Amino acid sequence: MRSLNQRILASASLVLLVFVVGTALTLDRAFYDSGKTALQDRMLGKLFLLMGEAEVDDHGRLVMPEELPGLMEFEHLNSGIYAFIADERNTQVWKSMSTLSIQIPFRASLPEGEKVFEQIELNEKPHFIYSFGVAWETEVRDYPFTFHVIMDSTSLEEQIDLYRRDLWGWLAVMGVLLLIMQMSVLRWGLRPMRQVSSELSAVESGLQESVQGIYPVELKRLTDNINSLINHERKHQQRYRNALADLAHSLKTPLTILRGAINTENDAQVMRALLNEQIDRMDNIVQYQLRRAATAGSSPGTRLIALRPVVEKIVNTVHRAYYEKYPKVTLEIPPEFCLRMDEGDLMELLGNVIDNAYKWCRQDITISASYEHDEVVIRVEDDGRGIKREELGKILERGVRADQSIPGHGIGLAIVRDIVEAYDGSLSIDPTRTSGAAFVIRVKR
Repeated sequence: MRSLNQRILASASLVLLVFVVGTALTLDRAFYDSGKTALQDRMLGKLFLLMGEAEVDDHGRLVMPEELPGLMEFEHLNSGIYAFIADERNTQVWKSMSTLSIQIPFRASLPEGEKVFEQIELNEKPHFIYSFGVAWETEVRDYPFTFHVIMDSTSLEEQIDLYRRDLWGWLAVMGVLLLIMQMSVLRWGLRPMRQVSSELSAVESGLQESVQGIYPVELKRLTDNINSLINHERKHQQRYRNALADLAHSLKTPLTILRGAINTENDAQVMRALLNEQIDRMDNIVQYQLRRAATAGSSPGTRLIALRPVVEKIVNTVHRAYYEKYPKVTLEIPPEFCLRMDEGDLMELLGNVIDNAYKWCRQDITISASYEHDEVVIRVEDDGRGIKREELGKILERGVRADQSIPGHGIGLAIVRDIVEAYDGSLSIDPTRTSGAAFVIRVKR
């Protein structure tokens, strides 16, 4: 079953069916045991009344009155209740008038005080027999007798059948009502899920931009993550559009220069130098715009990354590129320090900032990381010539291109800025530094 509603309804129906059947069987057994106990008590009462009417003389002869006022059922044929008495040799010494319509079963005599209650077949009908062993005390000696009462169980079976019909009928009605109630409750309980599905369909069709409904606590995190993914994907698409637009705009200048050079320049050596210069320029522009567009950005599914191993890997790599320098690199990053960012973005971001620090440092570089409220703060400091105050705003301003900076400088910081902005963070330069430069990166935890 692919429908959540059908799965829950089928499970609830199965549980309800098991409960109804179990309840019916339990009640049926309880009623049967109760009816059987009541019949047993009734037959025991008949036995006691029969014993009360009996007399035994000194010679062990059993004497019963001709009429039994309290036991009139024993005087009528086919009354459904029968009685007989046997002595210690299993000889019948008395039987009721009602036994003339049946064949009396053989029953072994019982010792004094022993009782036996069981079901038998008489005339192909179910009956119950209750046997009670007694020792009749006389002046001479005790004479053992066994009193037997037989009762037709047809009435009990009829009562049980009627009870079963009523029980199963009412339980079926209750089961249907409960099933209807369960369907109503499930429909009400799953309404937020249907609403989410409807809103997602509206988002897919372009009728709305995000999931806007108010949902229970159990679904709120899901809807918030869905909205985050939608916004992330929308920002990602927008970055690609912007990158393509910026790429087209950036390539206009070198293409115009090349077109003009083809028409006006006659010196082959100058032409070659110009071509190499503009090709390198276009390559830098393309690489920069591709890196901007590929920035992953913040996403709820991004995993946590340990920062220190990444920084150590970048430092080792950059150190080989600047083999003529031997700066002292100090890492103030706890081993357990983590942040939530795409690993490729983190490598690109830190690679550019650390490369910039190596390029301009004299002897020392310090890389530190800390938590401030709900932000991760990364500082990369060097002891180079620093940045003039009037250049602080210009060096990070939007729109810096390869043709606006010296080779190897400017593009990297622009990439860092764009990556940080994709994670709703910020890149700044510490203005309080009197020497060297300190780049401060802030992103949300």
